[in-house]
Amino acid sequence: MARPKCRRDRLARVAVLTAALGALSLTLGGCLGLGGSSASRRAPPARAELSPPADVPLDVAPANPAGAPVAPLTPAASGGNRIGSGTVKVALVLPLTGTGVAVGSAMRNAAQLAYDDGQQPDLTILVEDDRGSPDGARDVTQEALKQGADIVLGPVFAANVQAAALPAKAAGKPVIGFSTDESVAARGVYLLSFLPQPEVDRIVDQSVADGKRSFAALIPETAYGNAVEAEFREAVARKGARVAAVERYPAGAPGPAIERLARVITGAGATADTLFIPETAEAMPAVAASLTKAGYNPARVRPIGTALWNEPALYALPALQGGRFASPDRNGFSNFSGRYQARFGSVPPRVASLAYDAVMLSAALSRQYGSQRFAETTLTNASGFAGTDGTFRFRPEGLSERALAVYEIRNNAATLVSPAPRVLAKPGT
Repeated sequence: MARPKCRRDRLARVAVLTAALGALSLTLGGCLGLGGSSASRRAPPARAELSPPADVPLDVAPANPAGAPVAPLTPAASGGNRIGSGTVKVALVLPLTGTGVAVGSAMRNAAQLAYDDGQQPDLTILVEDDRGSPDGARDVTQEALKQGADIVLGPVFAANVQAAALPAKAAGKPVIGFSTDESVAARGVYLLSFLPQPEVDRIVDQSVADGKRSFAALIPETAYGNAVEAEFREAVARKGARVAAVERYPAGAPGPAIERLARVITGAGATADTLFIPETAEAMPAVAASLTKAGYNPARVRPIGTALWNEPALYALPALQGGRFASPDRNGFSNFSGRYQARFGSVPPRVASLAYDAVMLSAALSRQYGSQRFAETTLTNASGFAGTDGTFRFRPEGLSERALAVYEIRNNAATLVSPAPRVLAKPGT
């Protein structure tokens, strides 16, 4: 499972974005920019990380607490919904009813925002409701393909991505899904999502660069924990460091595991210098409290985590002071969120920017590459693409890589300590 390592903008005006998309050949370290002024592209922006609840599959996105209103849809002749009337047809498969409706509605809004920001590119976006089910995803994908869709954007859930991929593959059309379950990635099925494994690689790499050599881990017995544990062990081994101890715990009950781990992370005789805790923002306060009770000192053994820590509510926890986590630079999502709020009157869920970037990518590739716009060689360009959440690229087997920054928690804030690289490392390095 070893894998290679590897902004969006301050767009206040549509005209700026239009100029960027119109150029099409504008690059960021060899990347195809998806929008933004040249000044804004100098620094990769913020990431919208997916923070799955501890007891649900990785690809279940958080609901939008503000309840984003859905922009009006234009009825299509087929009785479905569409955005735009261009010659290139793109299917956008989302849960607009049933499970995941809040996220689906917000992502539909984000697609509309991308279309408008791009000054109505030559796209027709066929917005399809998969009803939050695999059967629905398969059926609406088939319908969109019959209408001439050249690519499928979505769905959100892993099983739905798999279902949509069946008719898409049969038709020879690619899928860009929004699931974070890497098991559904495949050749022709790409995941434009926030996968946890690259975050693990980035934070381990930075820790070793800082001189850390002995890692312990406190990992919840969840789907997310399962996904990151193997990557953690491999990342530490790749850097020539050692895993001193790993303890798993049932979700919500970290106490006994912390007691077992105490010998390597507490006291003057601690044998680890780093503690990896891939826990959600909702569950972290209880874990942090148990660590403090056990005598854990983050100044002696540095805590590290993934982008699940990118949550202000965690920044005051004593056990996390001096802790570090990997995440895309946060400015890009902040800018996107501001434009979204101005348009739709509510705060978007973090994953909404995925739909925005998927539409922007479709528009940019259509303008630059013509009939080869969605060919495998185009989508897997090693230089990648510069989107709202920073530079990203698709690997041939369907997984994605992102340029990630490292932040340090201290005094109720997260401070940037290692910026996201402008250019992704060459594949295989």
